[in-house]
Amino acid sequence: MPLSEYEQRVLDQLERDLGTDPKLGRTMARGSHQRGRIVGGALGVLIGLGVVLIGVVAQNVAVGIAGFALMLAAAMWAIFTPRKHSPKASGGGASQGGKKQAPREPFMRRVEERLARRREKGDL
Repeated sequence: MPLSEYEQRVLDQLERDLGTDPKLGRTMARGSHQRGRIVGGALGVLIGLGVVLIGVVAQNVAVGIAGFALMLAAAMWAIFTPRKHSPKASGGGASQGGKKQAPREPFMRRVEERLARRREKGDL
């Protein structure tokens, strides 16, 4: 189903607002995860799944829980890479924090106003 004109305008505005978010820009600029972490995490998940299956076949709950914990740990290790220290730790962090807070409030206010208009129209 195609978007209405109103929905298209809202989508365009959201895309513009996301483009101005400095935190999102830094997150997207980090690039993909290292291939080794992804492969190691996938192998860890597969091994953990095997341990879970062994626990089910042996009817041993402790082995199943250990396999699930292994799966979870491997997935989190692959997904969450350690972050480098940000410049916020130095003295200039307070001024950057102030810059980030200013765009957030008007954006949220606009979203709340849009939702209120949609509720009044009965679209929501």
